[in-house]
Amino acid sequence: MTDTNQYLIQQEPFYQATGREVELYQAAYNARLPVMVKGPTGCGKSRFVEHMAWKLGKPLITVACNEDMTASDLVGRYLLEANGTRWLDGPLTTAARIGAICYLDEIVEARQDTTVVIHPLTDHRRTLPLDKKGELVQAHPDFQLVISYNPGYQSLMKDLKQSTKQRFVAFDFDYPTAETESSILQQEAGIDAALADKLVKIAHTARNLKGHGLDEGISTRLLVYAASLIKGGIDTVDACRMALVSPITDDADIRSTLNHTIDAIFG
Repeated sequence: MTDTNQYLIQQEPFYQATGREVELYQAAYNARLPVMVKGPTGCGKSRFVEHMAWKLGKPLITVACNEDMTASDLVGRYLLEANGTRWLDGPLTTAARIGAICYLDEIVEARQDTTVVIHPLTDHRRTLPLDKKGELVQAHPDFQLVISYNPGYQSLMKDLKQSTKQRFVAFDFDYPTAETESSILQQEAGIDAALADKLVKIAHTARNLKGHGLDEGISTRLLVYAASLIKGGIDTVDACRMALVSPITDDADIRSTLNHTIDAIFG
């Protein structure tokens, strides 16, 4: 039997609520409804799920989805050993058996023929067929499935089928307000309010460029990186360019605009 302790989050992950999402997620979990979390990269989706798993005292199993992931990667496979074969449960099957929250991060990165395996777990059946093993797993009463993705990267080739979407209740995430984001930076990186406010101003400038040269704005995660570098003694401007400019664009004009913003704010 799998040890659930290895999947329990021991310390509370910091999460700054921006609305009623904690209360609403609690209601969804109480009803054992599958949850979809949507929002731009680095806005706190994964941290929110981690926080709720800790708050509920439930094990959390996270899967980073990718285009090479197969159904077997989720549900399990037979392994060849010296004495024959042995079945090894995948993360989705393990979560269903032990009553964990299974979090499929960036679900649209997975192939659609892979994601359909979650369908029986996300309706009244709450079952997972293991065709290769000839077993039908009945989900533990505490099991819940959570998926996330960034709608900004949707395309005709990368989107969820309606048959998948309409099995979930959904939360729309976005970047926090300036005041809340500043508070997050102060808590996460241990910087003062004045520095946090300046970093947030840079982020807002970049986010205004989304769709005008930038595919995505500066995330809260990158702001925390910049703040951590500054807290560690790196020059403020160098830290900002390293964490807030270089990772998000190679366009010379956009870089110049962001660098001028950094110089103006910290000049």
